[in-house]
Amino acid sequence: MPPPADIVKVAIEWPGANAQLIEMDQKRALSSIIREVCDGWSLSGSEQFALRYADGPQLYITEQTRGEIKNGTILRLAISPGRAARQLLERIQSHGIDARLEALKELAKLSADPTFAAEFINMEGIGTLARLVESGTHSFGEMLAFTLTAFLELMDHGIVSWDLISLSFIKQIAGYVNQPMVDVSILQRSLAILESMVLNSHSLYHRVAQEITVGQLIGHLSNQEIQTYAIALINALFLKAPEDRRQEMASTLAQKHLRSIILNHVIRGNRPIKAEMAHQLYVLQVLTFNLLEERMMTKMDPNDQTQRDIIFELRRIAFDGENDPTGTEKRKAMYSKDYKMLGFTNHVNPALDFTQTPPGMLALDNMLYLAKVHQDTYIRIVLENSSREDKHECPFGRCAIELTRMLCEILQVGELPNEGCNDYHPMFFTHDRAWEEFFCVCIQLLNKTWKEMRATAEDFNKVMQVVREQITRALAMKPSSLDQLKNKLRGLNYSEILRLRQSERMSQDDFQSPPIIELRERIQPEILELIKQQRLNRLCEGSCFRKLGNRRRQEKFWFCRLSLNHKMLHYGDLDESPQGEVPFELLSDKIPVSDIKSVVTGKDCPHMKEKSALKQNKEVLELAFSVLYDPDETLNFVAPNKYEYCIWTDGLCALLGREMGSDLTRSDLDTLISMEMKLRLLDLENITIPEAPPPVPKEPSSYNFNYNYS
Repeated sequence: MPPPADIVKVAIEWPGANAQLIEMDQKRALSSIIREVCDGWSLSGSEQFALRYADGPQLYITEQTRGEIKNGTILRLAISPGRAARQLLERIQSHGIDARLEALKELAKLSADPTFAAEFINMEGIGTLARLVESGTHSFGEMLAFTLTAFLELMDHGIVSWDLISLSFIKQIAGYVNQPMVDVSILQRSLAILESMVLNSHSLYHRVAQEITVGQLIGHLSNQEIQTYAIALINALFLKAPEDRRQEMASTLAQKHLRSIILNHVIRGNRPIKAEMAHQLYVLQVLTFNLLEERMMTKMDPNDQTQRDIIFELRRIAFDGENDPTGTEKRKAMYSKDYKMLGFTNHVNPALDFTQTPPGMLALDNMLYLAKVHQDTYIRIVLENSSREDKHECPFGRCAIELTRMLCEILQVGELPNEGCNDYHPMFFTHDRAWEEFFCVCIQLLNKTWKEMRATAEDFNKVMQVVREQITRALAMKPSSLDQLKNKLRGLNYSEILRLRQSERMSQDDFQSPPIIELRERIQPEILELIKQQRLNRLCEGSCFRKLGNRRRQEKFWFCRLSLNHKMLHYGDLDESPQGEVPFELLSDKIPVSDIKSVVTGKDCPHMKEKSALKQNKEVLELAFSVLYDPDETLNFVAPNKYEYCIWTDGLCALLGREMGSDLTRSDLDTLISMEMKLRLLDLENITIPEAPPPVPKEPSSYNFNYNYS
């Protein structure tokens, strides 16, 4: 007979004594259980003790968190968090250097515990640490590193407002960043503290911005140990800067050659780019492109002569050449003809073409850049289309405006960075005018695709759809340079796009006759079972998940995998991202599959509801899922990517006997059914009809398809 649900069997350790094996009644007060444990070892003053986990982060157990204790957990009797906080506070203020160092080392470890942190903060512990830093005395090397680590961990709990930090503390921390010879660990923590200040306090942003220059931060990018921290602080300053300061900051970054330094020391460095660095590069990419938002949302004023002169310049470069400065001898009727040949919709007043936002004036900026920097290309595109008389001319003006709008959508210009996204493109770090050069490559692609499709004005939307597909497919290949992008796009001509579309639609288009549909229905359960087994096998291999915290740089990981008999879900914390499978012995927690009630996704997840105040972005919501299990407990996930999300949600549904409904399963189902049907039909085509009485017919052999997702 299984034990009651409220009873968990645990082992409790105490230094120098044999462990106690007890059955913990979860309905009983925790203080009563601790008193009984203390009595077992003849320890008095049970109120001065508490229980902690013996493995992993070794967090304190409270009445609120005791429900997370599982059968077989190893606990440790320890001094209470209040007593520990008081003792450490006394020791870090002692005169002995060795005693203070040991106390700060222990404090740095304990500060991640929310229960301990609350007690230490209530005793004005943060103020004590701040004064140690401000004084600059007896704070150096390891001692200072542990002090800053503890300070940052304590502040990350959100109990104390960052606005309470003093100016002298900020100056001291900024001083560590500005000093040429500072220990790497101190520099990492100092940069992390400054980043948190900027992100969590509007007033502190201005103070930090006064103390730290972008040039000083760029100087740290040559050190691989602190690159991520430096770029994170640059991004934070960029993100929180007032709009009128962002363009100025961007100019400073350009003058300091930030792009080329990142390209040479980070992207093309001799170390692989980790997830957090990839995220920071993505954030920098987004913030850089967001500088285009103002022009993207600015309508052209048809009465503004300066803006109209830009259109005149486009006409002049295309039709008048360098030697005719104004072309004023032409009549307005000739201008109208020229504007029609340039491909504008409004021939009389082309300024009206730029009154829609997006793309607004950004489209005109792109066109002018092409005309001036790539003049030969611009003139060729315009003249070869304006001279056509077969209705297949590509309207340059209309195409450039629509292409600019499309590129803004693809690169999400004007949207804030997504918390869980690492989707940066190396090629955008290879040129100082990456956006404009990207446009120039794409407008040539559009002109080429238009000719390949032999399109007319009525086909405009079809051409733009094909061009969007060409660009998104090429970007997905992550070209490392603009030249590589051109090569990828050359391979994605219109014929190749048609081939890819046909291939991807094969399962829907090729097998529609009633006998084939019947065969498909017969095969589907077999294929679904195959997919189900693959999903469960992947769950048995397990996956690593990242814990989302206030400071993404200091990554914390946990691993989850299904037991081989499919009866237990094992999970536990890791110090770093693992290489390959993690043994079950290293995963300290587990959930019986029989206790799982349901799986929820997206905004229905408890950890997404809790973080609603942080404005969880769409991408994180799309990767979030939770396992709900008895009694009213949850295990919360944020998948590293869409593939892992589909694998885990499908696998858990399969585990619970429910329908697998992800896009990945639908895609796999169509692909595998199509392949199986082709093989079976091929077998049928190869059957020869004998003249003698036929033998007893056999069922077509089932193809044993081992589908590998790795």
